[in-house]
Amino acid sequence: MSALIEAQSVSITVGGAALVDTVSLRIGAGELVAIVGPNGAGKSTLLRMLSGDLRPSRGAIRLRQRDLNAYGPRELAQHRAMLSQHVNVTFPFTVEEIVSMGAGESPRAVTRAQVTAALDEVGLSHFRLRQLPTLSGGEQQRAHFARVLVQLACGEALHGPGLLLLDEPTSSLDLRHQIDLVETARRRAARGTAVIAILHDLNLAMRFADRILLLHRGRLAVDGDRAAAMQADTLRKIFEIDATIDYTGGGVPFLLPQTMRPI
Repeated sequence: MSALIEAQSVSITVGGAALVDTVSLRIGAGELVAIVGPNGAGKSTLLRMLSGDLRPSRGAIRLRQRDLNAYGPRELAQHRAMLSQHVNVTFPFTVEEIVSMGAGESPRAVTRAQVTAALDEVGLSHFRLRQLPTLSGGEQQRAHFARVLVQLACGEALHGPGLLLLDEPTSSLDLRHQIDLVETARRRAARGTAVIAILHDLNLAMRFADRILLLHRGRLAVDGDRAAAMQADTLRKIFEIDATIDYTGGGVPFLLPQTMRPI
């Protein structure tokens, strides 16, 4: 399988500290890959490098077999869409206006259809005329996700399946909307989009991801399926927890974490 995006021994060093250290990966169209790891493992830094927001100190990243640095900003926006961890909007834009920003310079008729579809998919159709700052944190997160879905759809209409990058997309969401968001990402992968999502909920990652990348101190500790990533010894070493691991009737592993410290 040819890779839609590929990183070759990428590292980034700030102030003498390696935030990401010689990470290599290949992700193909139609894969949903979860990046997991403890705080400070380098997850967001790696995702920002894959998005083109940060340039590696060493190594190379190729998108569609082309150096990521060769893309201009507008062209890159047509091939990859990213939902950042923190997006703050204080101006009184409506939800519809925010979501429409994802379309860039696409024709208005296309934009209208994509915006309507995205708002419906994230469950915010009835909020389209509300000013974004009046919404809850979780509702704002869903509005920004809709914006990214519009960007992705407009780019894929021109170039075929693209890359969707999600940095802790469920952090502000209740349980139902966490599942809704990841299921939406799963549907995009089924249509050929390559999806890379940083998830802190290991059970959510195991339930939906095809592959799990486990980062530890900037290095790639595990790149494999959910069973390979979720081993008790691995969890103890990297997350410093004990965990009971079991399986659903469908064979999906899940874990019950336990502290290693005396209570």
